[in-house]
Amino acid sequence: MATKDKNIWVLILFILAGLVVGGLLGEVASKVDFLWWLGYGQSFGLQDPLVLDINLLKITFALVIKVNIASIIGMLLAILIYKKV
Repeated sequence: MATKDKNIWVLILFILAGLVVGGLLGEVASKVDFLWWLGYGQSFGLQDPLVLDINLLKITFALVIKVNIASIIGMLLAILIYKKV
């Protein structure tokens, strides 16, 4: 019995796409009265950027991850679609 060789990078791409699309839909749905719960979430990371200034070069580091209910649902759907493919 031959099995399909699934690539881990495709799974990671599917999960990231599910998070992004779900996050966008969650932000849009949060403005609708009966879908407000899809936009409920948490953000974490470096809220204030870290600045490295050495006169010749100025580098700013910042990372904020925002997760809401719709992005979690999108991630789970992406995993289910990946398993079906």
